[in-house]
Amino acid sequence: MDGDESVSGGDGLRETVRFYLLDHRTYLGKAIDIALLLLNLLFVCLFVVETYPVADRFRDLLWTFEVAIAAVFMVEYVLRLYGAENRLGEFLNGYTMVDLFAILPTLLLVAFPASIFAVNVGFLRILRIVRVLRFYRFTQDAEFFFGTVSDNTLRAMKLLLTILVLLSASAGLFYSAEHGVNPNVDTFGDAFYYTVVTLSTVGFGDIVPTTAAGKWITVASILAAIIVIPRQASKILKEWTSREKVNVTCPECGLSYHDPDASHCKACGHVIYQEHDSRE
Repeated sequence: MDGDESVSGGDGLRETVRFYLLDHRTYLGKAIDIALLLLNLLFVCLFVVETYPVADRFRDLLWTFEVAIAAVFMVEYVLRLYGAENRLGEFLNGYTMVDLFAILPTLLLVAFPASIFAVNVGFLRILRIVRVLRFYRFTQDAEFFFGTVSDNTLRAMKLLLTILVLLSASAGLFYSAEHGVNPNVDTFGDAFYYTVVTLSTVGFGDIVPTTAAGKWITVASILAAIIVIPRQASKILKEWTSREKVNVTCPECGLSYHDPDASHCKACGHVIYQEHDSRE
């Protein structure tokens, strides 16, 4: 009896944890959402600030903030695994793996500050920039802490987020490959400028990659921009244009969405019959 009650209590706690990590409506759920969003922004901003010359005392303060935020994210990571219905599925989830990889180098440096591999782990702290991918978790549905948005608005938000993530991640990776080697890449701002100019196909030529890694990162970024951004933009445009048409499927060729006054399918010419509530 006691065993059954303990199992039930454990399951109840897991459900509570899972609920509040996904909830957008209760005060606690909203507070968790806002806190994680702000910490995520701060975690990425810390990386950007550290690429600029700062006094040692401020650098120590930035490191303290980084460790504290990484600790919070580690707690969130553990709670997500604990509360998940399918823990293996949650562990293998892309967002969850990004969460772990982004904070693991920082936690390893805390655990082994004087180790031989500390230099390599310190270099891997660049992975913090991939934390921008975490923002996609906030756009998994149309419900946010400030309310519910329309599907079209959600698609537009995802498109803008995709552009931001692509630019930020590409700039961070390019900075990691070129900093210290390329005299024109001193800060994250230089890398971001190069990424924007390159992906927009302007290409002034004032900054060019000098390492093999920098060249491959540039190639991968351009290919990702060509494939991902037009695909998402086309979905938004298709949704906007389809709203001006009637959702009728041609029985002959299967084409959907026709002009309101169409009597024949524009693809095969088959007669289509439409009933419009607005004309009744």
